[in-house]
Amino acid sequence: MDGRSARFCRLVFAGHLWPILCLARIAVTLAGAMLYFIEQCLNGIQLGMLLFLLAAGLTLIFGIMDLVNLAHGSLYMIGAYFAATFAALTGSFIAGAVLALVATLLVGMAVEVIAIRRLYGRDHLDHVLGTFGLILFFNELVRLIWGPAGMTLPLPNQMLTAVQVLPGVYYPAYRIVIIATTLVVALLLYLLVMRTRIGMLIRAGASNREMVSALGINIKLLYTLVFGLGAALAGFAGLMQAPILTVQIGMGENILILAFVVIIIGGIGSIRGAFVASIIVGLIDTVGRAFIPDILRLFLSNNAASTLGPSLSSMMIYMLMAAILVFRPEGLFPAASK
Repeated sequence: MDGRSARFCRLVFAGHLWPILCLARIAVTLAGAMLYFIEQCLNGIQLGMLLFLLAAGLTLIFGIMDLVNLAHGSLYMIGAYFAATFAALTGSFIAGAVLALVATLLVGMAVEVIAIRRLYGRDHLDHVLGTFGLILFFNELVRLIWGPAGMTLPLPNQMLTAVQVLPGVYYPAYRIVIIATTLVVALLLYLLVMRTRIGMLIRAGASNREMVSALGINIKLLYTLVFGLGAALAGFAGLMQAPILTVQIGMGENILILAFVVIIIGGIGSIRGAFVASIIVGLIDTVGRAFIPDILRLFLSNNAASTLGPSLSSMMIYMLMAAILVFRPEGLFPAASK
């Protein structure tokens, strides 16, 4: 050992460098925690983007057609199955996604004409019962066509890499694609609803459908297009989620519950409210699941904290929804009154 090393050891054992070493260790720990926090925030935004795609179609259908559509999650599932099937047939993820969008749009329009149209003007309980029957129908239809086993949707090699979004923070390229694509879809949806003639008709139909019909607008065709658009958005969310999770029967049922929470928080019929509420819910769910178990481990056993943490994270979402219902029942960004 040379003289400098021996002097360093004497300083450490004498206690002069312990504060510096402790501060350095704390700095390294905080830096790692900050990077982990940023990564989980990105995961929360990515989940929020998927929730927005699902909630936007749901809030359009409910806000304009006054229809409680429990089968919206089934269209999410159908979009994922279509994407996996078409991608396997064409050998291209992009081609499979485009074909899946078109197919889900057509399925949604067919469902509106064949089944949903009979529910207009009825009580919401009839909507719940009728669309619940559609859930059972689609689950069995998928079982007959694709079988009970799940499917996978492989990604192109270009999307399997990680991209440096901040110094020291690497994030999967495909998740960045999800965020960017959904932002583009949100902008296009806003322009469609607020800046085009069909958007004007959609907003007018939401405010006074009888007057729109009296002016000679084919309200049935308008409803079919709106339902098809909502189905396409749900299918788009399903096909974007398919490479991350296994495509399987009933995959849209759990996320549909979060989508309903989103439109309650954001405001029924409000696209802007759905966007903001989706990000809030996604961040609460993801960041909570990442950090609450670690906090609970300070007081509870490892098993108890791992079990209780995700439950508390979910509870926070529903507590926020309950607070919104109490203090602002119309939601954060209510749509124009009918």
